[in-house]
Amino acid sequence: MRTPRPGPVDGIVALRRLYLARFAFALLWAALLLPNAAEVGPLTAALLVLYPLVDLAAAVIDARSSRATGVPPGLYATIVLGGFAAVGLVVALGSGVPAVLRVWGAWAVLAGVAQLVVALRRRAAGGQGAMIASGSLSVVAGASFVLMASGGEASLTGGAGYALLGGVFFLVSALRLGREDVTG
Repeated sequence: MRTPRPGPVDGIVALRRLYLARFAFALLWAALLLPNAAEVGPLTAALLVLYPLVDLAAAVIDARSSRATGVPPGLYATIVLGGFAAVGLVVALGSGVPAVLRVWGAWAVLAGVAQLVVALRRRAAGGQGAMIASGSLSVVAGASFVLMASGGEASLTGGAGYALLGGVFFLVSALRLGREDVTG
């Protein structure tokens, strides 16, 4: 007996679930980071390293569920970037908030570009307008994190807003996925 390969509809359902999970994670992550962002304690450090690892894991899940329709190359970039970001953050944590912001910012810029590439390739599935906006804003936010690192008031609180806004974009995409025209 042969098991049928997942088709495009299965991929959309899996992607919707993944986007909803990403929304829930971002909400929880931001809620935990915000009251602890004043200093780099153990919880904050763990949260900072966890975020790109969840991004990496989500890209792996996404790539596996996208095999039937073709895996967008940007997902492979997201996997690699998430791994490098986690390692970079572990190293940067010993050097203080400005170093963390530089690594976080560089990762956000590159991950935003990868997200844009993936979303543009998936336009036909619908729901990608929010992902295009999210990738674009990630690039801008990443640059602002790098600039903030050079200022006197370097703070991690912006990371909570970054995650929360990204989570909202995932929610919007999940709700719209498969429900738009190819032109929408």
